[in-house]
Amino acid sequence: MTAAVREAPARKVAERSTRRWTGLAVGVALLGVAVALSIAVGSRTIGLSTVWHVLWHDDGTPESVIVHQLRLPRTVLGIGVGAALGLAGTLMQALTRNPLAEPGLLGVNLGASTAVVLAIAFLGVASPTGYVWFAFAGAGITSVTVFALGGSGRAPTPERQVLAGVAFTSVLGAIVWGILVSKREVFDRYRHWDVGSLSDRETAVVAQLMPFIVVGVLLALALGRQLNALSLGDESATAMGAHPARIRALGMVAITLLCGAATAASGPIWFLGLAVPYAARLLVGSDHRWILAYALVLGPTMLLAADVLGRVAVAPAELPVGVVTAFLGAPLFIALCRRRRLSAL
Repeated sequence: MTAAVREAPARKVAERSTRRWTGLAVGVALLGVAVALSIAVGSRTIGLSTVWHVLWHDDGTPESVIVHQLRLPRTVLGIGVGAALGLAGTLMQALTRNPLAEPGLLGVNLGASTAVVLAIAFLGVASPTGYVWFAFAGAGITSVTVFALGGSGRAPTPERQVLAGVAFTSVLGAIVWGILVSKREVFDRYRHWDVGSLSDRETAVVAQLMPFIVVGVLLALALGRQLNALSLGDESATAMGAHPARIRALGMVAITLLCGAATAASGPIWFLGLAVPYAARLLVGSDHRWILAYALVLGPTMLLAADVLGRVAVAPAELPVGVVTAFLGAPLFIALCRRRRLSAL
């Protein structure tokens, strides 16, 4: 009987691990479906058999041109941006212990927008390959500033992070709109980037930014065990041999790389960084090693699915993916706010 009692916890651990691996495999399969739909579905639907053929035989047919020059780069961008925003949201929520932390809500998107507006208005930057680096820098500076303001020499708390994000976003918003209303030519260039889309993005821009996303992904995944220790509090983490300051610094580097590159490449995309970690925690619990792994898969799956939905919802026109994610993510944000408020009563 004693042996049976000892074996019960080990059996539960094994069953939980099996469920998590099975769920991850299902997630990868769903990502494969989303990739196939992203390449096949659009204003001109292409059969999956034709897609498979032209992927390996670029024969110059209209279908081949559509797949290789339009939809395949768009799908690759969606995978990279979705993974980056999903992991960035997970890191933000883990480092601040704030389940409402998200790149858009903490001002990272607007930081990138501000840098783009300044580059267009005062430096004469006109091409996406030029102002993409300003967007990258703006997102990174905003991330560091909001975290610094939210901490104020202490460990960041959810309340301070939200207040810092709101305050800094208000300042940046005033700068952006002050320039846009006074310089029409800046607005005409800026609006094409600000809409948040995977279409009409130059392949050169994607190639320039993808290495930053890859490095950010690897760094984020490497922080899983340390984030578990940090979730117990700084004192407990230190007692376990972790270094909270170092963990936060590395997390900030990863967030800057992921948010900066993703926002620079696709424009501001809202609420994905909020929804992905929330869904991952529902599926695997509080172990950040698994949350990060699931976020890596769920992020691009959700983003590609939203992009496909935007293509078919108002066909033959299409909705930018940023509009779709905002429309779907707003109810989730409201539900999370109500849940937190009720649980605090």
